[in-house]
Amino acid sequence: MLVSPKTLAAHANDPDWVVFDCRHDLMNPGRGESMYREGHVPGAFFVNLDTDLSGEKTGANGRHPLPSPAAFSAFLARHGVTQHSTLVAYDDVGGQFAARLWWLCRWVGLRNAALLDGGVQRWIASGYTLESALPQARPAPFSGRADASMLTSVDELLPRINRPGLTIIDARAPERYRGDVEPIDPVAGHIPGAVNRFYKENLNADLTMKSPEVLRDAFTNLVDAGSEVVHQCGSGVTACANIFAMEYAGLTGSRLYAGSWSEWIADPSRPMVVGPASKAKST
Repeated sequence: MLVSPKTLAAHANDPDWVVFDCRHDLMNPGRGESMYREGHVPGAFFVNLDTDLSGEKTGANGRHPLPSPAAFSAFLARHGVTQHSTLVAYDDVGGQFAARLWWLCRWVGLRNAALLDGGVQRWIASGYTLESALPQARPAPFSGRADASMLTSVDELLPRINRPGLTIIDARAPERYRGDVEPIDPVAGHIPGAVNRFYKENLNADLTMKSPEVLRDAFTNLVDAGSEVVHQCGSGVTACANIFAMEYAGLTGSRLYAGSWSEWIADPSRPMVVGPASKAKST
């Protein structure tokens, strides 16, 4: 699930390894591609969160709805990914965006997907250089099949809110979870009953992933024994970073609520909480 800069560099000329640069800025969407063009891991392709890793927005399905399995599979095929490929994704924020690509790969059946541990910063710190030359893709056959068991929906979640057997983990920063601030979405707060695990708490100071043992203890303390785990965030992106951390810790089987908070608030009749307590806000 994680590869080091040394391991990635050793596969620089391996056609079975395909690398993607997932850098993005939610407040400045064009910045990721600009940084990529200035310099990226040699051979890496740029992936756009808004167009390649997201589908069509309807106004009621969140800021980053999932792409269709067919569209995402076609994206992988255009970049030379096959069922036998090892795909490595990286960004510059500890996997916030790269984990979305990792999750989508797992969703359509590509199991050999990993993150570059520590991202582009660790690549540079390890003595490796960036290049600005754009790689040429060699299209390959890839046909993915979505695993519906990895997802849940707003309609499935709503009747289960605050009931035993379900733990919802919100990956946003604590101040957004509490509703103290909301820089992106029009309504602040969180889903009733959700607990908070800011995805950056999974990282060391150098943006590498904490050990499986540390992560296992942290998530085990959040999750009620025997309950189903659902991950969400603002738009289904950083939630994937928490799913990655749980999988890395050996805690498998959790699901993604892809619409997340930005979908939840599209209907004002849905219950919401402002503050740390799980008490529904009147609407």
